[in-house]
Amino acid sequence: MTPFDYVRPASLADAIAAWEPGAAYLGGGTNLVDLMKTGALRPGKLIDLTRLPGLDRIEALANGDTRIGALVRNADLAHDADFARAFPMVAEALLSGASGQLRNAATVGGNLLQRTRCAYFQDPHSPCNRRDPGAGCAARSGDNGGLAILGWSAACIATNPSDFCVALAAMDAVVEVEGPDGARQISFADFHLLPGETPERETALHPGEVIVAIRLPAASAGFRAHSRYLKLRDRTSYAFALVSAAAALRFEGGKIAGARLALGAVAARPWRVAEAEALMIGQTPDRALFDTAADVALNGAAPSGDNGHKIALAHRTAARALALAAEGTPAQMPAFPASVFGGHAHA
Repeated sequence: MTPFDYVRPASLADAIAAWEPGAAYLGGGTNLVDLMKTGALRPGKLIDLTRLPGLDRIEALANGDTRIGALVRNADLAHDADFARAFPMVAEALLSGASGQLRNAATVGGNLLQRTRCAYFQDPHSPCNRRDPGAGCAARSGDNGGLAILGWSAACIATNPSDFCVALAAMDAVVEVEGPDGARQISFADFHLLPGETPERETALHPGEVIVAIRLPAASAGFRAHSRYLKLRDRTSYAFALVSAAAALRFEGGKIAGARLALGAVAARPWRVAEAEALMIGQTPDRALFDTAADVALNGAAPSGDNGHKIALAHRTAARALALAAEGTPAQMPAFPASVFGGHAHA
């Protein structure tokens, strides 16, 4: 591991002041430290945020929104009874990610910033435009069966690995950040960037900015009765998604009055298409409707290598997630895989 400076600021202002080019903020460290050990990342300074006050709270705001501090642990958020009752799909997504040990350590702010699991990004000896701009993309001619089918470019075909982010995208989350130029809010739809010609720029964060909280609007809790997160992976106990889908519906008089659909592991950001949601409004739920919505959500999908199978897989996952959501959020179900509903009720 390359030598680095370590700073433990006493306040958020001190943390921001300590930032400099080449520095990295440290939360749970479940991704950053691994990449430092392999040499894929070599920050010159680590700024430890874990002891900053006030960033580890789950708060119900006066306007009905739910605010989640960036240092809240993934497991603590998923198992918070009030949160799981209001946003069961988000809790289910959290518990579908990683292992129990990692969920106990990882922070929600860090989850938004986790790096791609593309093997060529993680290998410091392989060309990677995301890690080393201008070096090339080894994945284009390498092992790319699990990589992007939407939004990719000749410069990068990596995917975003997060489960949590897929559900946040479907729930219209907002990211609160602070940096050298003050505080601002970023719509989740704008937070993660597609690679284009600059794959090294992965998020809308400005230099030195740090995530302080994630906010879920009160209106998104209106989908709690019909929402599911579905993840397909090679290994059920813990593995990153081949494809995933967050689906939520709201009904009035037996018709769909509101719809949310986001896909995961298909692009460099969670993939949400407003047209796919809009076509379901006012309709009676059935498999044909959900197949059509999946078609629209995947419009423009194309293999970036030997991964054309992911298009059909993503279509089936999206349609199935919508069908599960239409059936209703279960009050209780077996914990498979790691469902928030296992063993207890969230009626």
